[in-house]
Amino acid sequence: MFSKWMRLAMESSMLALESQQVIAMRMMKLSLGGKSAEREAGRMVSEKIQAAGEAAIAMSLGATPGKVV
Repeated sequence: MFSKWMRLAMESSMLALESQQVIAMRMMKLSLGGKSAEREAGRMVSEKIQAAGEAAIAMSLGATPGKVV
């Protein structure tokens, strides 16, 4: 049982670390401005909308929160 908690802690930590790295890279790109930054901002919004829809469908079909994340 302890190993399951350790695995969860490790996976959660990696998710947080990798998420912050992606956010940092995207923020650097946005800070430069221009057309590239506009495309990136649009991409970020469309990705969030798509991910929210996919998560809602998965949860409505009985997926566990662990599977959705």
